[in-house]
Amino acid sequence: MRKIIHIDMDAFYASIEQRDHPEYRNRPLAVGYSGDRGVVAAASYEARKYGVRSAMPSKTALRKCPHLLFVPSRFDVYRSVSHQIMDIFLEYTDLVEPLSLDEAYLDVTVNHKQMPSATLIAREIKQRIKAETGLTASAGVSVNKFLAKIASDFNKPDGLYIILEKDAEEFLDKLPIEQFYGVGKVTAEKMHRLGIHFGKDLRRFPEEDLVRLFGKAGHTYYQNARGMDTREVIAEHIRKSLGAENTFLTDLTNRKELTEALHEVAQTVWERVSSKQFYGRTVTLKVKFSDFEQITRSRTFLHFITDYTTFWSAATELLGLIEDTSKGIRLIGLSISNPKEIETPRYIQLEIPFSFT
Repeated sequence: MRKIIHIDMDAFYASIEQRDHPEYRNRPLAVGYSGDRGVVAAASYEARKYGVRSAMPSKTALRKCPHLLFVPSRFDVYRSVSHQIMDIFLEYTDLVEPLSLDEAYLDVTVNHKQMPSATLIAREIKQRIKAETGLTASAGVSVNKFLAKIASDFNKPDGLYIILEKDAEEFLDKLPIEQFYGVGKVTAEKMHRLGIHFGKDLRRFPEEDLVRLFGKAGHTYYQNARGMDTREVIAEHIRKSLGAENTFLTDLTNRKELTEALHEVAQTVWERVSSKQFYGRTVTLKVKFSDFEQITRSRTFLHFITDYTTFWSAATELLGLIEDTSKGIRLIGLSISNPKEIETPRYIQLEIPFSFT
């Protein structure tokens, strides 16, 4: 029987801002950009009481909470704090699987401190994080990743919840289907139409019916309803692509302006490519129009792209394939994939530029 811990930092970005700026404490706060094209990167718990959530358009957030305070993101600080937290995890086990800057799975079945209780380890890690960073984390403890993930979200913030194997079925039977990890809004609505509101309802469906209704995800839903999850905690990840994107303050239609915007994104991507020594063969352009229609165009080379001139030439060629820009373009993104060098960093955080200056 495995002992799995899922650690999830509480409102990570927002909590760091409130920690570093006493005047922000106890105030509804959002990390991000408050302008027309702004998006909330993170919301404090004070803001969440008003319905403000991450990835919400800033204008929507301000309608829900007119006195919401917006502060710019500081990813260099967030990364630094994340490194502190990951170093704490690694003192207990090498089997650490980061999902982002602020959450990770730990397999402590066998651990460096030879502690027999995963619950005691989770409690000690929470105390260490609080003492060393001034931040709170929530932890879930169980026999697999699925149950540990659900448990960490159960008593937020600053929570610690344990789901024993013998209690898993009873716990899941009473759990609203929306709280099952991997069940989004659209899927939940479909399940409701089928009479699936709680885990016990999901468990009544045979696996073949769930696959017929939900495709391959049906296998996962069948297993999760029974508290089953055979996934291992994987300590290293392979980066498959590297890129960047930019959302504009106003929609762009002019070719010259689009080329200038593309050049800025291309330079950002190439700086990352150079620093990571991540050279690939495929260049992909992503374009999102004013009506949110999104298209991609790609070119794959026979050789690896190791110089900026080739990369920029491919990027402009792909932009030239976008024939009609009259309805306006709100976002441009570039990425490189099919890598030459396989990079295995401790963790990967995909960034969204929440400041558009």
